[in-house]
Amino acid sequence: MVALYSLLDQLAIPYQRIDHAPVFTCEEASRLLPNLPAAKTKNLFLRDPKSERLFLVVTPEQSRVDLKALASALGVKRLSFGSPERLEAVLGLTPGSVTLLAMVRDRESAVELVVDETIWQAERVQCHPLVNTATLLIRLDDVRRLLAHLGREATVMRLPVVVD
Repeated sequence: MVALYSLLDQLAIPYQRIDHAPVFTCEEASRLLPNLPAAKTKNLFLRDPKSERLFLVVTPEQSRVDLKALASALGVKRLSFGSPERLEAVLGLTPGSVTLLAMVRDRESAVELVVDETIWQAERVQCHPLVNTATLLIRLDDVRRLLAHLGREATVMRLPVVVD
């Protein structure tokens, strides 16, 4: 985690940090955190079992992504959730700590970043700093700058959602 803050400082990326009790779901985070002036995200660590492609999908907190339609949009047969063991091995994260900022840990470029266009167009976003005991508020322009520094790009699309 120290490396993340060092990198943000090195790139002169400002952020606001709010420490809190550990959260494992968006619902827990919403109960613990005040109404903050930034887009709330939900982060899904997904994999295609056939090709072994890995995805980090960032969506608005309230959205329920249609995994079947998303698989089709990404050109894979199907998507399932990556295991906690795979999450730890690839990104060094535990469940509840998945975040847009995890790209700093993806040294092998094994994970494809997919971001909902609503999030990508937000001025600021809320995200964990690689642990689920804090939340950062950070400008999306700065996130884009961080990704460029890492040599990473996001696939930005309107994510298909489950309609009730």
